[in-house]
Amino acid sequence: MELTPSKDTKVAYFSMEIALASDVPTYSGGLGVLAGDTLRSAADLELPMVAITLCYVAGYFYQQIDPSGYQTEREINWEFSSELQEEKTRIKLEVEDKTFQVKAWRYNVIGQGGHIIPVYLLDSDVEGNEDWQKRFTHVLYDATPYQRAVQEMILGIGGARLLEKLGYTELDTYHVNEGHAAMLALELLKKYKKPEEVRRRMVFTTHTPVPAGHDKFDWSIIDNIFRQRAPPNFRELAGKDQFNTTVLAMSFARYVNGVSRKHGEVTREMFPDQADRIDYITNGIHVGFWVSKPMRRVFTKFLPGWHVHPSIFSRAMEIDAEDLWQAHLENKDELIDYEKSHSWLLLDKHQLTVGFARRITQYKRPLLLFHNLERLANVSKGKVQYIFAGKCHPKDNSAKGFIKTIHDHSKYLWDSYRVRVAFLENYDIDLAHLLVAGVDVWLNNPKRYLEASATSGMKATVNGVQNFSVLDGWWLEGYEQDPLAGWKIGPAPSDPNPTEDNWDKESSEIYSTIENEIVPLYYDDRNGWVSRMKHSIKLAAFFNSHRMVYEYAAKAYQLERQPRWKSLALL
Repeated sequence: MELTPSKDTKVAYFSMEIALASDVPTYSGGLGVLAGDTLRSAADLELPMVAITLCYVAGYFYQQIDPSGYQTEREINWEFSSELQEEKTRIKLEVEDKTFQVKAWRYNVIGQGGHIIPVYLLDSDVEGNEDWQKRFTHVLYDATPYQRAVQEMILGIGGARLLEKLGYTELDTYHVNEGHAAMLALELLKKYKKPEEVRRRMVFTTHTPVPAGHDKFDWSIIDNIFRQRAPPNFRELAGKDQFNTTVLAMSFARYVNGVSRKHGEVTREMFPDQADRIDYITNGIHVGFWVSKPMRRVFTKFLPGWHVHPSIFSRAMEIDAEDLWQAHLENKDELIDYEKSHSWLLLDKHQLTVGFARRITQYKRPLLLFHNLERLANVSKGKVQYIFAGKCHPKDNSAKGFIKTIHDHSKYLWDSYRVRVAFLENYDIDLAHLLVAGVDVWLNNPKRYLEASATSGMKATVNGVQNFSVLDGWWLEGYEQDPLAGWKIGPAPSDPNPTEDNWDKESSEIYSTIENEIVPLYYDDRNGWVSRMKHSIKLAAFFNSHRMVYEYAAKAYQLERQPRWKSLALL
């Protein structure tokens, strides 16, 4: 089906990864899942938007855990034609002194009212390109700096050229979602000539408070890719010591934002010369996408219209307690059934179940729970079980060691204490749906102020699962709104040493909270537990992507026309 570009399209959204569907492997984790939720809400609210990403021949990777507990990776084989529509348009790009072609595939994100947001996925595997050029878009987040820089050039420069050639000529705003697409600024500078004209059109969202998360490349790599085609003041725009994608994006953005209140503060500290212009828009999730089927039935019965107006979740206390509890048990049964067919250790559906699922990396502290194995065993035996899931980057050997350690601790805790700890492999959207709805408590314990948002906790809360988390990212705001929606770990920002990384102290607090608050409430006060589930669900009235997209439309995109999105946000 041909799609004629609308002259009313005003916003182009650029993201290195977008989670369009579970069987379209164009995402690795939180950034891509958030981008998918953003486009789903934008389609529901009928924003005049188009999106650009890359099409990865081998996706990210399929994760397997070998018998000794180590992560191994396999390439994903998938057929583009079964999910995507190939476009006839081709564009040309230059790397070094050679030209190559890029084609595009289209995926239509369709809103509740039928509004379409086309997503164009760029692919360098084109007949006529040399083999080394075909591999540019082979794997998401290629670990080779040269390949990675070329991917980002294809995304930013190639994406802009594609939109121009397809006829998207009336765009007012180019949204750079994380620094990967920052080279877009160079193509806009070529088109509009003056830097101030580019700044009138570009907005930039940064998603990471971790310095290593901001892409940097040696100038020798960038000089080799661009040769003589780069602007003469390139180093002034993107960093004198290294090519820094965040610096480049900020140099040309009219609007810059972090993705939670705290992340906005941290970003201003990281870039003090830009501090007065860095705003924040707290992330949200697409509730229609993340609410489980049993909860959907409950919400439709007691909160009709929730999927159109997420603000209705503010009335969550009106939900019948028994209906809510039975829906949760359905979700838990489904998760435990899945776990029993995907793990050597079989969980018990009657036990309090704590879930930890996210990208496995050092700052997220996946081993904090196991800091004192004997104490963990004493508070858990016969009462609490744990599910872990998460991928780590194929080149991150230390993170692979974390997964191996969880595997070893799981065996020790079972053999010595009969405490169940399961690790489920290949964490993806489908498994995430099961986890965020089926566990009883969602655990998140990163090192403070290195978590930009952590939207997985929002997906849990809308399903009535209570958060047990460090006061960082979204949970800092969520806990302030309603302390009965979960529990906190560690100090508040007002404490004298809020960033202290004290494993003895924090692991002890985790064990004490489980033993003295969470376990008694779960087993001895069902009414109290279900009441807290309702408090969790209430938070979805704010932490949803309809509200988030509304804020982008008003603050970042500055849309003059206010169609369906204004009435549906109901702020």
